[in-house]
Amino acid sequence: MRKRTVFAWGVAILCFVVLMIVTPAIPQSQEYHDFADQREFLGIPNTLNVVSNFPFLIIGLVGLILCFHRNYFRLRLQGELWGWACFFVGVAVVGIGSSYYHLKPDDARLVWDRLPMTIAFTSIMAIFIIERIDERKGTVSIIPLLLAGVVSILYWCFFDDLRPYALVQFVPCIAIPVMAILLPPMYTHSAYWLWAAGFYLLAKVEEAADKPIYKWTHHIVSGHTIKHLCAAMVPVFLTLMLAKRSIETERQSLLETWKISWTKVRRNETTVESYTCTYSNVPVEESPR
Repeated sequence: MRKRTVFAWGVAILCFVVLMIVTPAIPQSQEYHDFADQREFLGIPNTLNVVSNFPFLIIGLVGLILCFHRNYFRLRLQGELWGWACFFVGVAVVGIGSSYYHLKPDDARLVWDRLPMTIAFTSIMAIFIIERIDERKGTVSIIPLLLAGVVSILYWCFFDDLRPYALVQFVPCIAIPVMAILLPPMYTHSAYWLWAAGFYLLAKVEEAADKPIYKWTHHIVSGHTIKHLCAAMVPVFLTLMLAKRSIETERQSLLETWKISWTKVRRNETTVESYTCTYSNVPVEESPR
């Protein structure tokens, strides 16, 4: 088992090195800081982009408190507790860091927006490893994954290259939904992971359509502001999942569950069709005149 773990890490590192060699650097575009909605209200620059980060702070603090208050989330493993604590700390600090950045957008402030996001991304990966693969490996991976996130930000700061940060951000976006579908869960309500992933994907689309959305809404709200609100739904759904879930007695992946449900639906349709055909072939007696 240990050899396989070392081999897996070796392959991952090798793939990363090859990717860094064969792909060009991705510098930070200064156009990124040119958001559609730059209105000022009550003396707050870029007001809506600033205040729309407030939900991150609230849900992050609520989740962090519930992690430690009488074990409200019923976390059974120490690794889970620390993983979720890191996640909610990251979410709360996103609310502060992103607000600070949007007051005066530039590269120096963007660091404090992205750094807490990497904490949230990497801690979620560790949590998933704990729940779906191996408790000990997941717990041990918390620190290395967090460090990988921090290093990706430092690499961007020193070399103006976003490739490591892009991997830290987008690999969990792909890996988590795939693992949520294919790997048997430890807890119920596993579908909440997919809802969270869906809202994050929607947030990225809204971020890309910042200016078109601002135009479509007649300068009422921009895509970036809506992006913040949609992205905040990710920790909301995960918090709801933690509050509602219980130990899964019959561990089945979502894919297996969907297959069973589909089989039942097809069987019911076949039964109804068979009954309908049988009934339609029964001769109808004429009533006496």
